[in-house]
Amino acid sequence: MAHDHHEQNHDHEAHGHDHGHGQRQGQAHHHDHTDIDWAEMGPMLESSAELFSSLYERALGWLAQEVTEPGLIVDAGSGPGVVSCLFAETFPGARIVAVDGSEPLLERARARAERQGVADRFSTITGELPDVLDELDYPADLLWASRSLHHLGDQRAALAAFAARLAPGGTLALMEGGLPPRFLPRDIGIGRPGLQARIDAVEAEWFTQMRTGLPGHVAVTEDWPALLAAAGLKHTRTHTFLLDLPAPASERARAYVIASLSHLRERITDGLDAEDLATLDRLLDPHDAASLHRRPDVFVLEAHTVHTAVRPV
Repeated sequence: MAHDHHEQNHDHEAHGHDHGHGQRQGQAHHHDHTDIDWAEMGPMLESSAELFSSLYERALGWLAQEVTEPGLIVDAGSGPGVVSCLFAETFPGARIVAVDGSEPLLERARARAERQGVADRFSTITGELPDVLDELDYPADLLWASRSLHHLGDQRAALAAFAARLAPGGTLALMEGGLPPRFLPRDIGIGRPGLQARIDAVEAEWFTQMRTGLPGHVAVTEDWPALLAAAGLKHTRTHTFLLDLPAPASERARAYVIASLSHLRERITDGLDAEDLATLDRLLDPHDAASLHRRPDVFVLEAHTVHTAVRPV
């Protein structure tokens, strides 16, 4: 795939919850584009990415201190372009190229750029990472990959390909890792306390199986600074950004939580015991007084980590 992803992403998974560690916000989505109607998913991916805008704005503000006036910024796995357009806002002198495997999502990205008045320096490329980056006319001064790398079987080879598309002195920025999200208190008054911690364990196993099943999968220790250095890049930096949306959740935040756990429920057929599955079903039942649709204690707390490194001049 070429992005909760955002992707978060797309991100980033059909919904940006990316193995429980955040979306491919910019848009988290699957490496396999054949089984998802991205035109239908677009509005939800865009809305969930907008929910994370404050986190991305802080991350891009940090990058602005690390990067000197980039001429070309590439969003590798852009989804519907929420983060791509934030890059255009943060770096008003830069050209932005949004790259993704889904043309319907890139249509949304182009429309967003038009609405925000940056279409004159905004373009898109459709194709699968990392090979699609060969279509770039110029090397990138900043290449951003938000939760898209882990959908590629050989992450080390993909990082080398990303690094090769950087201009001398250019920066590669990866959003990978962080902490599992939290949406509810430990004890929610129904079922056994600690539901989300048990979901984390199931999600971690699912993620391992997803990675193992990718074409060309190569196991690698997920030490991102070391992997960036192995790709020939220098001056590695790491910073983590927090999204803290306290209870009571806004309608958009509540919708994100419901969509995230609904997507989780669709994927998990084993791993959770019958009691936990029954609790999850109650949380997702809009007619249940204890559901996510009605609870006053729903919140969103997520931590996403960005790793950067520079191609030597």
